[in-house]
Amino acid sequence: MKNLKIHLELVDEYEPEIIIKCRELTPDIIRLQQLITGFDTKSNQMIFYKGDTEYYVNLSKILFFQTESSAIYAHTTTDAYETKYKLYELEEILPASFVRISKSAIVNSSLIYSIQRNLTSSSVISFNNTHKEIYVSRAYYKMLKLKMDERRFHK
Repeated sequence: MKNLKIHLELVDEYEPEIIIKCRELTPDIIRLQQLITGFDTKSNQMIFYKGDTEYYVNLSKILFFQTESSAIYAHTTTDAYETKYKLYELEEILPASFVRISKSAIVNSSLIYSIQRNLTSSSVISFNNTHKEIYVSRAYYKMLKLKMDERRFHK
């Protein structure tokens, strides 16, 4: 969105309010509105979907996000929920513990239990208390390794 003007007004007596003024409802404006309404930074929750039902799930419960067909799913230890975000949008809004591990996946590095390293192909990431696994491609392994080392040394 070029020429986007941002105006912040600090007031004590009002509830926080965001007003978007535009000439027409473009895909960029719709995406901006979804980003604002779909992510609650105080509770660290996002809105996810299953059919016609909305679920409010804390990000600390999300193991990974993965593209399946044309949809993006957020996986917990026991379930999977659809999200309206694209992976590149998730990369911008998720906390620092989330890291891209392939063209089709983002993982919550704080929930990784093990990484079974494979030098010739993708490595396998496992999590506690679930059968779910996900693959980290060789191209993204170094970034994941850096994130894991950062986690280990900054506790």
